Amino acid sequence: MQQMTEKGKDKDRLSVLIASLAFMGLGHIIFLKQYLKGVLLALIEVVMIVLSPRLVTVLYHLITLGDPKPQLPIRQRDNSVFMLIDGVMVLAVIGIYAAMYAITARSALRTWDEYKVTGRMPKSRNPFGELLNRAFPIFGLAPAVLMIVFFVIVPLVFSVLVAFTNYSTPDHIPPNNTVDWVGARNFAAMFGGEKTWTGALGRVAAWTLAWGALATFTCYFGGTILAVVLHESKIKIIPFFRTVFILPYAVPAVVSMLVWQNLLNGSFGTVNQTLIALGFLKPGAVIPWLSDQWMAKFTCVLVNFWAGVPYFMLLVTGTLTAIPKDIYEASSIDGANKFQTFTRITLPLVLYQTMPLIIMSFTFNINNFGAIFFLTGGQPIVADTTTTSAAGTDILVTWIYKLTVTLMDYKYASVLAVMIFAVLAPFAIFNFRRTKSFREGRI
Repeated sequence: MQQMTEKGKDKDRLSVLIASLAFMGLGHIIFLKQYLKGVLLALIEVVMIVLSPRLVTVLYHLITLGDPKPQLPIRQRDNSVFMLIDGVMVLAVIGIYAAMYAITARSALRTWDEYKVTGRMPKSRNPFGELLNRAFPIFGLAPAVLMIVFFVIVPLVFSVLVAFTNYSTPDHIPPNNTVDWVGARNFAAMFGGEKTWTGALGRVAAWTLAWGALATFTCYFGGTILAVVLHESKIKIIPFFRTVFILPYAVPAVVSMLVWQNLLNGSFGTVNQTLIALGFLKPGAVIPWLSDQWMAKFTCVLVNFWAGVPYFMLLVTGTLTAIPKDIYEASSIDGANKFQTFTRITLPLVLYQTMPLIIMSFTFNINNFGAIFFLTGGQPIVADTTTTSAAGTDILVTWIYKLTVTLMDYKYASVLAVMIFAVLAPFAIFNFRRTKSFREGRI
C-alpha cells in the first residue's frame, strides 16, 4: 500500500513538471493553486509567443546576414552588421527566457514537494511569499545579470562571430555591400593559409611575448632594487628621492610617451642634438632610436622602464615594511652580507607577496597599447607592412587597432582578438582562482 502511495506521489510530481514545461505558470495554476503567480508567468510566455515571428525573422537574418540589393538606395539596403548584432541580442533574450523557464519549473517542483511534506495548501500562503523569501536573491541580482549579458557577453560574442565572416574593405562593408559567413577561412589564412599574414602574425606574436616579459621583469626588478636601496639607506632626504622617482608614474602615460617620441626623434630630437653638442656623435650622425627596428624595440623597453619602475618601487616598499626586522638581525648575527640578505631573505619574501601582481602586470603589458602606439606608432615599416599594416614594433593590440582603423579589415582583427582572449583568459582565470579571496569565497 505504501509503495502504491509513493508511486502516486511520483506521478503527481511528474504531472507538475510536465504542466510547468508545457506552458510557463501552468503548473502553478492547476496543481499549486497559485493563480496570480501563474498568470504573471503565463503572460511572459504569451509575450514571447506574440514576439516569436519577429524573433524568427531576426534569427533568419542572423543566418543569412541579408541579401545584396544594388537596385535600392544605400540607406535601404540590408545592413549585415546590424543583423548580426540584433541576432546575438535575440539569442541572449532567448537564453534568458530559457533560464526563467527552468527556474519557474524548479520553483513549482519545490513548492509541490513542500506541500507534500507539510500538508499545507500553497493557496493559503502569500502569493508573493516566495518572491520575498527564496526568489528574492534572483530578482535582486537580475539587473546586474542583464547588464552583464547585454554589455559584456553580447559584445564579446559579436566580436567572436565577426572572425567567421568576411567583414572587410572594400567589398564587404555594409550597408553598401553585405557580409557573408566564411566559416574558419580567416583562421586558416592567418595560421598558415597565407604566407604573408602568417609571417606577420608570427613576428608580431613573438615580439608581443618578448615585450610583455621584458617590460614586466625590467620594471619589477628595477623597482625592487630601487625600493631596497631607498629602504636601507640612512640618508635623511629619502622622502625627497621617493617623490622624485614617483613623478614619472604621476604624469599621464600618453603625455610621457609623446614627449619621449619628440626627444628621441632621429633628425631633430633633443637627445641626438645633445649628444652631438657634447661631442659623443659627429655632426650629421644620428642614433636611430625609433627608425631602426631593433633599436626601436630596445627604446620601447627602456622608456617603459622609466615609466613603470615607480609603480613597482611603491609596491615593493610597502612589502618591505611588512618584513619583520628580527629576520634581518638574525641574518646579520649569522654573518650574512648585504647581497646574501637580499637574495636569501628580501627577494624571496617580496616575490611571495607580489607574484600575483607580477602575473597581472605581464597580462597588462601584453595589451599595453599606449606604451607602443604613442611612442613609436608601431614603426618602423618592414617588408609586409603595406599588406598587413603590421610594422616593426607593433604588438598584437596595436596591430588590431591598425587593422580596424587603417585597413578596415575587421575579420582578421577579430581573429587576433579571439586569439588574445583564448591565451590570456585562462591565464587570468587561473591566477584569480589562486587568490586568497577566491578560495575563501568558495569555502
